[in-house]
Amino acid sequence: MRAGCVAGSGGGADIARARRLAAAFLARVQAEYGLPVSQRALEVTQLVVSELVTNARRHDPGPALLDLRIAGDTVEVVVWDSDPALPVARAADVGRVGQHGLEIVMALAQGFEVQREPAGKRITARIALLPE
Repeated sequence: MRAGCVAGSGGGADIARARRLAAAFLARVQAEYGLPVSQRALEVTQLVVSELVTNARRHDPGPALLDLRIAGDTVEVVVWDSDPALPVARAADVGRVGQHGLEIVMALAQGFEVQREPAGKRITARIALLPE
């Protein structure tokens, strides 16, 4: 099962739309396929979607794509953008305001990978549907 959307013009509207898409996708996973989805999985998925779409919009003015899919007992959040520069997690700094998105995603996800694509890059975060 998959869902996808294009993060278009940038800004908060894209991020809010992506969060709503994630919530609707996980609701469909439960209703139509009977897969259990914990409240934590819903909240973490929406946060990861927010962070990855925000990063795509902030660092690349071009198009960005969001794809959500179920893989076993996880939801995969995949964000593609056309900027070939790979993200780098910054060293922890409690005094830094903002720019913690990648650190948050890596801390919450059970799996995280970045792949360079012929055009741009693809970031995938995997989130458990149920708590371990």
